[in-house]
Amino acid sequence: MDYQQKKKLLMIPGPTNVPERVLHAMTKPMINHRGEEFHELYKNVQEKARKVFETEQNIVVLSSSGTGGVEAAISNIVKKGDNVIIPVFGEFSRRAAQYVRLIGGNPVCIEAPLGNAPSFEEVKAKTEEVRDIKAFCIVYNDTSPGTKINWLDKIANVALDFNAFTIVDAVSILAGDELPMDKWGIDIVVTASQKCLAAPPGLAILGISEKATKYVTKNEIHLEYFNLAKYIEYSNLRKETPYTPAVPLFYALDEALSLVLEEGLQRRIQRHRITAKAFYESLEAAGLKPFVKPEARSNTVISFEYPENIEDKKFRENLEKNFGVVIAGGFGELRGKIFRIGNMGEVNRYHVLTTLNAILSSLSDFGLKVENEEIIKNARRALEAI
Repeated sequence: MDYQQKKKLLMIPGPTNVPERVLHAMTKPMINHRGEEFHELYKNVQEKARKVFETEQNIVVLSSSGTGGVEAAISNIVKKGDNVIIPVFGEFSRRAAQYVRLIGGNPVCIEAPLGNAPSFEEVKAKTEEVRDIKAFCIVYNDTSPGTKINWLDKIANVALDFNAFTIVDAVSILAGDELPMDKWGIDIVVTASQKCLAAPPGLAILGISEKATKYVTKNEIHLEYFNLAKYIEYSNLRKETPYTPAVPLFYALDEALSLVLEEGLQRRIQRHRITAKAFYESLEAAGLKPFVKPEARSNTVISFEYPENIEDKKFRENLEKNFGVVIAGGFGELRGKIFRIGNMGEVNRYHVLTTLNAILSSLSDFGLKVENEEIIKNARRALEAI
């Protein structure tokens, strides 16, 4: 890896830019994952994570991607023949439905066109129609289109009426937007280290309610590595994981969680809102069209449609080669149609202004006339609050 590559600004929807403090934490000496030093490390991670999840419930950490965490959550709750309500509005919500199918469950999908999300009324109506519901599996923020569910705080009351579980994929949003687990009554919240927590990839963190804990510990499950009952038992009794953990990543996560708490969770969420607003307003002022409807737009994944005659790969290559800024394209049905900016983790004035300058200049390179100076001046003004 050369020096120029190290300097690139990573503005994709994960992995995100990792602060030096977090990177440095991984250089600590290796320790015995069954010894007192790891016990203390895991205890610290759990205590800090509870504050970030806003929960008093169980916290477990899996040495896996966020996808592993979501699959673990679903596989520990859903059994063959169970009905699971799933709003589908992007690639990751489609994957949730697929996980349910692989188990032998029945995903009851409420679909919305890409760029929007199913409404609460649609989900509630489908629930009342089906009635025999085991769980709601909701992707809070689907990174593929940059779309967010805006009614998550209401779903627990519906779940209570049907004695159902609520499983929330918050991989790309926890610590970047509001999600008080206990206040909203969510049974399992899943996130990952490499998104809004701004740590390296490789860990999934799960908050598990008392109701979900009782269920997974009393019901037989045909899983070994992703058996959450084992993680809960080892976490609570030993401050360990049942299988060998990625120790350097635990050090990194511990430091990343410290940074979140030092900033203050609500202040961090507000910072993400301010930077998201600056991105949306600035790029719209440049004549670009946001892909997602206003009521469903994400604060952590910003997506815009390409103007005519701009080719996705060439545009992003130009950004990376000439400006040192890396953004993401679309994938699946959206490949070549949109670009996505990860507004996650440590993003601040520098990240926003550098990315905007790069995008606006690159648009000019491709023949679009853009008032760069005025747009950047307005963005600076919008970012004064952070």
